[in-house]
Amino acid sequence: MEALISQFTFLSNQACEDKGFDPYAIEDLMKLFEIEAYNSWAAVELEQEREVEEAEITMQKAEDYLDSAMEDAMDEFRMFEEEMVRIEKEEYGGLVETAEKARKMGKFMEKAATFASNKYIEAAMNSASASMKAAFKGVSNRVHPS
Repeated sequence: MEALISQFTFLSNQACEDKGFDPYAIEDLMKLFEIEAYNSWAAVELEQEREVEEAEITMQKAEDYLDSAMEDAMDEFRMFEEEMVRIEKEEYGGLVETAEKARKMGKFMEKAATFASNKYIEAAMNSASASMKAAFKGVSNRVHPS
């Protein structure tokens, strides 16, 4: 491009100084400028295409990495979830077992209380009977046979 500008400057000076200057010489130079501009444009476009391809490759790598990270995170979450379900089942089983033991203990205590109150009532009845017998015996001993 520098060479073309230098040649354009030379031809411009020549056109100003020489009355018999051929204007087609500048036209040929302008065509060279056009070709040089087109080549520069094509080179820039080619470079841009390369950069786009590199960016697409980089984006694909980033997407692959993100997919891998997401898969790893999901696998870790699934393992955590499975562990939590296992722990929950163990705790639930423990609670059910404790509740069953408490229910059985409650039934046992109910039976023991029923048994104890039946024995208390029986003892009270026996005591009352004995007291009544003693009272009748005492009264019948005082009665005169007349």
